[in-house]
Amino acid sequence: MSSRYHNSEVMLDRALKSIPLGSQTFSKSITQLPLGAAPFFARHAKGSRLWDVDDNEYLDFVGGLCAINLGYGDPDVNSAVRTQLEDGVIFTLAHPLEHQVAELIIDMVPCAEMVRFGKNGSDATSGAIRVARAFTKRDRVAVCGYHGWQDWYIGSTSCNLGVPEATSALTYTFPYNDSAALDSLLSKHSGEFAAVIMEPMNITAPLPNYLAEVKDITHRHGAVLIFDETITGFRYGNGGAQALFGVTPDLATFGKGMANGFPVSAVAGRADIMSLMEKVFFSFTFGGETLSLAAAQATLLKLQRTNATDVMASHGQMIQDGLRKQITSHGLDNTLSVAGHPTWSFLVMKDTQPYTTFDIKTLYLQEMFKRGILTIGTHNMSYAHTKDDVSLLLRACDETFSVLKDATENKCLHDKLTCPVLKPLFKVR
Repeated sequence: MSSRYHNSEVMLDRALKSIPLGSQTFSKSITQLPLGAAPFFARHAKGSRLWDVDDNEYLDFVGGLCAINLGYGDPDVNSAVRTQLEDGVIFTLAHPLEHQVAELIIDMVPCAEMVRFGKNGSDATSGAIRVARAFTKRDRVAVCGYHGWQDWYIGSTSCNLGVPEATSALTYTFPYNDSAALDSLLSKHSGEFAAVIMEPMNITAPLPNYLAEVKDITHRHGAVLIFDETITGFRYGNGGAQALFGVTPDLATFGKGMANGFPVSAVAGRADIMSLMEKVFFSFTFGGETLSLAAAQATLLKLQRTNATDVMASHGQMIQDGLRKQITSHGLDNTLSVAGHPTWSFLVMKDTQPYTTFDIKTLYLQEMFKRGILTIGTHNMSYAHTKDDVSLLLRACDETFSVLKDATENKCLHDKLTCPVLKPLFKVR
């Protein structure tokens, strides 16, 4: 048992007795963090910092899996939530915040004419698929990216245990940046696809005109185009990726940072499609829960009155530029690269004989955690990250890259590990 992570590991042993994988979230579990070289439980967080249960302080570049876009404990968001708490959390009647936040989203997002709320991104994507099927009176769905845990999507992945084959058979994957492949897929089942749902961007930027071509192909085949902006929304810009790239989908889904970490998601889009939700059952006891809506209102208003997304992008660009220089200077171009949008970028790792990506990632995480940087190989920016934070990250990466270079060049990577190597599991990006 590691002395640095003693309390975390004691808590993990306890949690594993009552919770499968020891966490309610796959990405926070022993499947993604190297046991013996990583923290597993947080005590508190503020701004860009997080403290684990062993009182180790971290500069956090995960941000609750991209849910924190203003920073932990943002004073404006917390103040709005405290004020609302005095009035109540949930009521027998609808609350004005429901339409007030919907109006804010309509004001900010190009495709939004009507809005319905959920609690998780999976709620929103599943609601969008259901209403698209109702609108088109079709069943088949084409997917590109990650769209949540519900049967209609997860059945198309390797994590399909428990999903009926009949459900899985209705969902098809298509490759990103290949419009011809999408056209071919839809043509094979002409007139049967209800929707094309995709992350407009994750690791790779869209090729020129790609998203516009996707929209044209989708409409030519009579399907509904859905952008899953659970992460890109209110991160790539106030209007999301659709505003950044100038392509307006029929529907879009949002979550993550729209309330700076409070649980709320949204389906937004064309009124003629969204109005079917008067009949399509998409309803939650907590769909109008007011603390999350107050947080969303405060978050969206702050995004409107500040240059938060511009600051996130600027600082994120400094990270990308700095990492590219470091990778080259350490001679790691065959092992590492940088990709993604500046507000949500990726350190891409490649097999380097005799080591796998997972060998390299395990050592990378071990060394970064040791240096007080919380990362999963991404740089999920928040408004709270400063230029000094960027410098601290780059300094830790520089030191870690030296370790990686020595480990791969001198074939001693496993000797440097203080933990088992992570195992390849579910991956969609």
